[in-house]
Amino acid sequence: MVQARVLTARRQAGDAARRGGAGARPGWPVLAAFLAPAFGLYTLFIVYPMLSALQYSFFRWRGTAQAGFAGFANYQDLFTVHGEQLGRAFWHNCLIFAGAMLVQNTLGLLFAVLLHRNRFGRRFFQTAYTLPYLINPLVIGLLWKLLLSDYFGVNVVLREAGLGGLALNWLGRPELALPVEIAIFTWAWVGIPMLLFGAALAGIPEEYGEAARVDGASSWQVFRHVTLPLLTPAIGLVSVITFVDTFNLFGLAFGLGGENGDPAYGTDVLGLLFYRMAWRADGEVNAIGPSSALAVLMFVFVFGVSLLTLRILRKREERLS
Repeated sequence: MVQARVLTARRQAGDAARRGGAGARPGWPVLAAFLAPAFGLYTLFIVYPMLSALQYSFFRWRGTAQAGFAGFANYQDLFTVHGEQLGRAFWHNCLIFAGAMLVQNTLGLLFAVLLHRNRFGRRFFQTAYTLPYLINPLVIGLLWKLLLSDYFGVNVVLREAGLGGLALNWLGRPELALPVEIAIFTWAWVGIPMLLFGAALAGIPEEYGEAARVDGASSWQVFRHVTLPLLTPAIGLVSVITFVDTFNLFGLAFGLGGENGDPAYGTDVLGLLFYRMAWRADGEVNAIGPSSALAVLMFVFVFGVSLLTLRILRKREERLS
């Protein structure tokens, strides 16, 4: 009899909790009211410009006025009239991406592991490494251009230290300018992979590493065979973010080398090429058609590669699990 009453009371309490939970859930009108402002801003500043660029890329333009349907002529001009600049800028973006993947993300993982193992000063170092990411890239480019000038900053310090032979024209020589740009990009963005890898490391149960050490595994073996495979989702996310950031690069390159990617297009990237084509393409003002075609191709390329990478990494993650 007592058991029956207890079961009845539990059943009634469960029903009341479910009714309360169902009543507490916001309905679609409430969710729509919260999402509408964000969706409206996203549509206004992201979706509408993208659709407009797609439309503009199929028309000829005289200044800011349409001059007739062009079909795929603007896309053809990218690979004929602007083919040399397009290939050079694309290659520079690829080199920056390779450098960021090799140096920036490796350093980010190293810093994350060190801060995960040593909690002293973790917040300070996380803030210090992430702070450059919060600064406008154009400002970073202009600051480093000043620091690397011949009469201020790095070269002056080297000469004062008796190392005048190392005082180089960092941004005046094409063979040096691009590596310098990659180094500055790495310095400015290293905090993001560090934070993402740090969050992923915090989510790995310590029991996995302890079990491997009990079996006689060294610290390196634990990291290689236990920790690194479990970081696959974070590695995929960091790779995609790095890819998107490098192919959207503009402000940093503009601050270092101006609109032409000086010296001699040594720091030119796709973002600078788009800027030049939009505002002064071979003497033509506001070349909206070719620049819109370039923007469309950049979006399709970045989106397609990112989606493909995420699918490959997801399948690999499923095999590991």
